[in-house]
This record gives sequence, structure tokens and C-alpha cells, in this order.
Amino acid sequence: MRRIKRTALLLMLLDTLAVVVCFNLVAYFRHLNIPIVAPLQLPVLMFLLGVYLIDGYSARTDMLSITYTSLHVIALIGVMLLTLTLTYVFIPPGFTLQTSRIVTSVSYLLLIPVTLSYRRALNFRATRWQQQRYFIFLGSPESCLSFKEECRKNHMRQAVLYATLESFTRPIQPTNPAISVPPFGDVVDYLVEYAGRLDAIILRETNVELPDLVAQKLMALQFSGVPTYTLELFHQVYWRKIPLYRLNQTWLFQEGFQIAREPVFERMKRLSDLLLASLGLLLFAPFFPFIALAIWATDRGPVFFHQTRVGRNRVLFAAVKLRTMREHSAGSSYTQENDQRITTVGRFLRATRLDEVPQLWNVLRGEMSLIGPRAEWVKLVEEYEQKIPCYHFRHLVKPGITGWAQVNYTYGASMEDTLRKLEYDLYYLRYYSLVLDASIVLKTIQVMLFGKGR
Repeated sequence: MRRIKRTALLLMLLDTLAVVVCFNLVAYFRHLNIPIVAPLQLPVLMFLLGVYLIDGYSARTDMLSITYTSLHVIALIGVMLLTLTLTYVFIPPGFTLQTSRIVTSVSYLLLIPVTLSYRRALNFRATRWQQQRYFIFLGSPESCLSFKEECRKNHMRQAVLYATLESFTRPIQPTNPAISVPPFGDVVDYLVEYAGRLDAIILRETNVELPDLVAQKLMALQFSGVPTYTLELFHQVYWRKIPLYRLNQTWLFQEGFQIAREPVFERMKRLSDLLLASLGLLLFAPFFPFIALAIWATDRGPVFFHQTRVGRNRVLFAAVKLRTMREHSAGSSYTQENDQRITTVGRFLRATRLDEVPQLWNVLRGEMSLIGPRAEWVKLVEEYEQKIPCYHFRHLVKPGITGWAQVNYTYGASMEDTLRKLEYDLYYLRYYSLVLDASIVLKTIQVMLFGKGR
């Protein structure tokens, strides 16, 4: 934990220094008075906020990946536009940065390669030279296997060490070779042996009480920077989702759920929906005739596709989208990879998510929000509610054009995919905030630019 905090602080200091240096360097070549220091509080603050929204200060983020690189570029361009807007629209005349738009624009563009370079260098160094890190999992063999598989899917670098609750008193040799067991009969020795290389200890919820010696050791590790998480809390902290095994009818009575409980958050969200949906439709309007003509020319069918979807409190509404499939095409309820029902134009519209733009009209009507759980087809909802306990929780808020599940998980084409996406939807429902919405917007832009839709 301390290592994670040190990494975040180091990156924040480097970013602050980079902003100051880049702005002054560009101002020097523009023959402006330097040094510029105090006025740079605005771009520094905007920069830190933008990078924070894409987890750019998290030691858990793979900053060598193409995904992070693209998010970093998008975030900084967005921050540049926001800084220019604040500087020239909302700040009174006389502000130092108002002397040149070029200084602000070029400085932010220069910051993209500069800040990415040392992030990649630090990440590469940590990955190459760092000792193997570990999680210790305390629970049943079945839950440990599930946890290890989840770590694999989420590309975790840490190895998972395993101890059954029974091994507090005697050594256990599980028959499954996929599970590593403690080399010592005493779990306290196990914790001591790996103490310098532990990132976290995960405790599967159970009615079995921990022995005093083990509890004391876990407490000591907690205050030395090695946290102990329940399995549920680990899912929320590391993967930002709610594990379904913890759901029951009383789950909604826990902390959080601001969007469903606090009218002020709902009103703020509604206001932003109205403003941004109106702006989106205005920006899309000039391109609509050309897109509509391309759809019609494909098979002379209608431009729009209407389908009854389930909204907030299970109220039905007609969602409108640009048609991407051939008219009267039958087949699976899910869209498959390389689905033959999708037209050539439709494939482009789905990849860029442009087929979703007409749903902005549903947002203006109050049937949807810009951000929320996906609005599902009535037929699928009826099936899910029969097979998935507590699936109806997601209908406590308005469905969205994009959402936490949509940007974190691929297109759902099976019951298993639906379960995994529900975990992300429930996290959004419980931990909604304007900051989380801003993060979803940035990730949605990345999806649109790089064509990850289906």
C-alpha cells in the first residue's frame, strides 16, 4: 500500500513539474514573459484531474498498454479544450494565459509524449526489476480457484498463494494441483515468510473465527501497509465491481446508492443529460442526411430501428437507434462475431457507436440517461429475471446510452456475459458520482475512436 502511494505521489510531482516546464518552454519560444508560475495553477489542476479520471496515478494501471496510451491522449486533449474554455469564457480579462491560445494548446500537446514517456519508463522498470508480488487467499479451495481465474482474466501480475481455514491448525494437501498450499503448517509462518512481498490478503467471508494469533498478525500487516480485504471488498477496490455471490434482498440497504436515494444527484444528472443530449443532437445533425442515405441505399429499408426496452422501475419505452441489420432478419437474440445480419454500413455504425446517437432523443424525453445500465430488450429481461437473483436491482435507475459495464466489458452474448456485466452495473448503482460519470465519458470516447463496439 505504501508503495502504491509513493508511486502516485511521484507521478503527481512529475506531472506538476512537466506542466510548469512545458508551458514556460512554449512561452519562451513565443517570446512571452517568463517564468509563468501562479497562472499555471489552472492547467496543473485540470491536468491532475484528467489523468486521475483514467487511473493515471494508480500503480495497478498497465501504462505500457495501448489502451492506457489512447486514454491518456484523449484525456489530455479533453483537458486542453476544458482549460481553453475556462480561460477565455469564464475567467475575466487580464489572466496571463489569455495572451496566447497557442501556448496553452501546444503545451498540452507537448505534455502528451512527455508524461507518457516517464510513465512508461517507470512502469517498465517496475515490471522488469520488481520481485514477484503475492496475494494470500484464505478460504475454500473452490473460492480460491474462482479468485485465481478472476485474477487471470484481469491480467493481475501477483501470484495467488492459498491457505484453507483448516490450515490454521493443521497442514492441508488439496487434491487439485492448481492450488498452491502453504509450505508451513502454521499460517502465521506463512504470512511472515512472504511479508515483504505481499500486496494484499484476501479473506473469503465465513462464519469461522480467526485464531487470535492469526488475527493479530493480519492486524500488524494492515498497519504496516499490507491490507486485508474481504473478497467482496477486494472486488470493489481492485476491479470496481460487485461480486454477485454477496447479493441478497437486503443488499440495497448498505451505504452508497446516491443516485437512487438523493434527489439532488438525480436532478444534477438530469440537467447534464438535457444539456449534453441537446448538444450531441446538434453536432450530429449535419452528418445525419449522409448516414441516413447510406443506410437506405444498402437495402432500401428504414433508417431507424425501434424496439421496446425496459426502463427505470420496469417502465417500458420504445428505444430508437439507427438500423444496422438487414430488414426482417431473424436469428439469435444476441449479435454474434461477424454476424451476417449486419450490413456493411451497420458494421461501421456499431463499431463507432454512432448507431446509438438517436437514443439522445430518448434521453431528452426522460426515458434514458446518457450514462447508466444498458437498456435491455423485454424478452431478454424476462429471461434474466427468472435466472439471475436480484437482476431487477439495475432497474432502480434510468438505463444509459453508455455505462460502467459497457466500457469495462465486451458485448454480452451469453448468460455468463450478462452476469459479469451485472457486476459492473451494480457497482455503478452503488458508487455513482460525477467523477465516475466523467471517467465513463472518457472511456466511451476511446471505444468510439477505436471501434470496439459490436
